[in-house]
Amino acid sequence: MLPGIGYAIFGALFHPNQRKLIIMMQLPKVVFGNSALGNLYQALSQEDKNAIVGACLQQVNQPAVFDTAGKYGAGLALEALGTALRHWQVPQEQVLISNKLGWYRIPLKGAEPTFERGVWKDINYDAEQRISYAGILQCFEQGNQLLGNYHAQLVSVHDPDEYLATADTTMERARKLEDIKDAYQALHDLKSQGRVQAIGVGAKNWEVIREITELVSLDWVMIANSMTLHAHPEELGAFIQSLQARGIAVINSAVFNGGFLTGGDYYNYKLVDGSEPAHADLIRWRSHFFAACALHGVDPAHACIQYGLNVPGVSAVAMSTSKAAKVKGNVDMVKNAISPEFWEYLKSKQLIR
Repeated sequence: MLPGIGYAIFGALFHPNQRKLIIMMQLPKVVFGNSALGNLYQALSQEDKNAIVGACLQQVNQPAVFDTAGKYGAGLALEALGTALRHWQVPQEQVLISNKLGWYRIPLKGAEPTFERGVWKDINYDAEQRISYAGILQCFEQGNQLLGNYHAQLVSVHDPDEYLATADTTMERARKLEDIKDAYQALHDLKSQGRVQAIGVGAKNWEVIREITELVSLDWVMIANSMTLHAHPEELGAFIQSLQARGIAVINSAVFNGGFLTGGDYYNYKLVDGSEPAHADLIRWRSHFFAACALHGVDPAHACIQYGLNVPGVSAVAMSTSKAAKVKGNVDMVKNAISPEFWEYLKSKQLIR
């Protein structure tokens, strides 16, 4: 486990609809995200990726938890993670790999991938969404192939919110929701066969996550971009606490809103243009936030991590970095609290509730 941090312990519960005992696993306070291994925003060498994974391994006792997805660089992150783990000669039992399923690698036919334009750099494949019983199994098998000698023990349906959002009619949305339920049936079959340990969901739209938790039995959820220092709806806070009461662990992901809160150019993976009037409030908020951090000697990243981790009901934060040198600092920022005076100041300036 993380030195000085400990684990959030998953419990055991009966799902109210299925009355089936679900034995859950342990989850550390930090889950290492792998989007950078898929060349998010910038292309990295495999040597750099090896260094990132190595730095993560140095900061934890086993097992280290890595969160990846077929969507990350159209499977490139899966390949890079497997290569890095082999480079460091890490036994399978010393890692837990979370693979968010739903995107399947396909040949690249144009100049750039079609599945998410403009953010993945120098990748040689495209990806398509496959959410169905057969499609999720295909994604699972392909993911393990790309990992090489390793396999995913934590699995989830990735971006079901985006899948539902493509529906043009109520009837079509209902059909797509059935596809999602079928995909979860496939994951539960994998779990009953002993091929995976725990099942979750990864999405940006937390309301879709809530809808799914009412339909299927889950061990954990990963909420991205939604519960951050900048954006933290009260209704979402109440939902997270309800998940905790049901024994469902919550991983808070993208607590930097895609890097924008720490100085990046992308907010939730969309480019922020300073000349656009629609972005003025966002840029103004960050300017005031940075000023508050400077006044109190607080690193903006530290503030984001501590806020995201200490939301009642949150079990862990998932963090991704493109620089190995930043891994230790990220873990230290999980362990080290920030003075209450800083949070009170942010409230007084109406930067947080």
